[in-house]
Amino acid sequence: MMNLDSVPRHLIVVGGSYIGLEFGQMFRRFGSEVTVVEMGPRLIQREDEDVSAAIEEILEREGVNIRLNAKCIRVRNEDGQIAAGVDCADGAPEVAGSHLLLAVGRRPNTGDLGLEAAGVATDRRGYITVDDQLQTNVPEIWALGDCNGKGGFTHTSYNDFEIVAANLLDQDPRRVSDRITAYALYIDPPLGRAGQTEAEVRRSGKRALVGKRPMTKVGRAVEKGETQGFMKILIDAESKQILGAAILGTGGDEVIHSILDVMYAKAPYTVIQRAVHIHPTVSELVPTMLGELSPLN
Repeated sequence: MMNLDSVPRHLIVVGGSYIGLEFGQMFRRFGSEVTVVEMGPRLIQREDEDVSAAIEEILEREGVNIRLNAKCIRVRNEDGQIAAGVDCADGAPEVAGSHLLLAVGRRPNTGDLGLEAAGVATDRRGYITVDDQLQTNVPEIWALGDCNGKGGFTHTSYNDFEIVAANLLDQDPRRVSDRITAYALYIDPPLGRAGQTEAEVRRSGKRALVGKRPMTKVGRAVEKGETQGFMKILIDAESKQILGAAILGTGGDEVIHSILDVMYAKAPYTVIQRAVHIHPTVSELVPTMLGELSPLN
């Protein structure tokens, strides 16, 4: 995909998650017609429904075609064009395009490493099995990065190195389980994520509080004319610690770190609520959002 030397006339993206949406918006802005085909009922199903709905709206405003519930995807070549069958309940049963991007997940390149000769165990998908300090089942062999299935990001891969180096060289017992989930979806505006989703908090059964603020009520976003999206934060009602957050909007991939750092400190949300942030920024409205919490029903 990165080696294309011309703009596709019509790019069909199979897979409505992070990679598919990032490339889909990118090529739409380059001038391609873009259709995203997703077999599920909504985009990026790992995220909460309100996040998925907002992202779908953002992309559709830019002219990206979204086809959901495409449970019987098939592809064929027809006179030099790509015909993708989707079998959706609504809309045409087939989409014709010039290029096809499959963004339906990854598997690790571990098949040619000779792991079986060394006795190193893998799971059914080919990921190398590791413990909480990234050691395999074979003493003195560790697995770092995408091959261990513990993150799949550049930042988690580097943290893997830090964990192994700390244990081996510094006698510092760092662990993967100490890591808080954090990542970004790099569409425009970006989504910054940390910790649990609202759905995960609900499933946990914890008594929780939630705060939410649309970007239309964030001065910096209004000044920039970029008011799409919202901020959301989830709080443990008993400990007052932050459980998770999602910031979909301008600067969301940076603002999320002000929340993430307090989560690592295991400090109560009131630390942020009472902080004095610089005006005019997106971050300055995080304390305001925390002052308007309500029970998660």
